[in-house]
This record gives sequence, structure tokens and C-alpha cells, in this order.
Amino acid sequence: MNIRPLLDALDIQESATRAQADGPRTQIGQLQTRLREAETHLEHLVITRKTVTGLADRLPAGPPDLPEHPDYPRILAVCNDATRPLRAKDVCQALDHELLPKNIEGTRAKLKRLVKLGILPEADTGSFTGSP
Repeated sequence: MNIRPLLDALDIQESATRAQADGPRTQIGQLQTRLREAETHLEHLVITRKTVTGLADRLPAGPPDLPEHPDYPRILAVCNDATRPLRAKDVCQALDHELLPKNIEGTRAKLKRLVKLGILPEADTGSFTGSP
């Protein structure tokens, strides 16, 4: 019996299967490279996070956000431009609010809120100065 045709058929199948395996083998190599790059990048991110969180307590705290009302930036501007401590009535006048008790009390409450937030210093009780 001649086994040569059988061996030739096996060679053809083996070559075809090798060719089929080469595609996924190349893809696996590319995926391994991408995985190594992603893992290296992830390691760098973890190191960066540790560094930033380690330094966070050394950074000075930024100023707190102002409350939403549009008077707050104006009140700060008036106080920062003043050459002397201001009372709520003075701030009302500078903002062109009517000098009614409700307006003065509202302004005083805003001034006190800015003091409580640490944005505005209170020189004396009821007297407010520019930024700390």
C-alpha cells in the first residue's frame, strides 16, 4: 500500500492548520503587548494617586465657594475696597440698597455667613473688613 498520498494530504492539512493558528497567535502577541502597556499605565496611575493623596494634606486649603446669592460677590468687593471696617448699614449703602431694617438685617446675615465660612474677617462685633 502506498501511503504517500495520505502523507501529502496530512501535510496539506497541517500547513492549513498552521496558517490558521498564525492569525490568533499574532493577535495574542499584540494583545499581550497592549495588556502590558495598560498594566504599566495602571501602575503609574496608582503611584500618582498615592503621591497626590500623600501630598494633599500639605496643600493649603482653597477658599470655600461663595453662596449662590448674587449679593455675595458684591459684598466682598465692597469690603475689599474699603479702607476701614464696615458695618452692615455701610455695606447696604455701598450696594445701593434702601436703608430699611430688613435690608440691613439681610446684609448683616450675609456678612455673618461669610465670616462663618472663613471668607470675610470680622474686625469687631458687627464690623467687617476685607479678605483675611
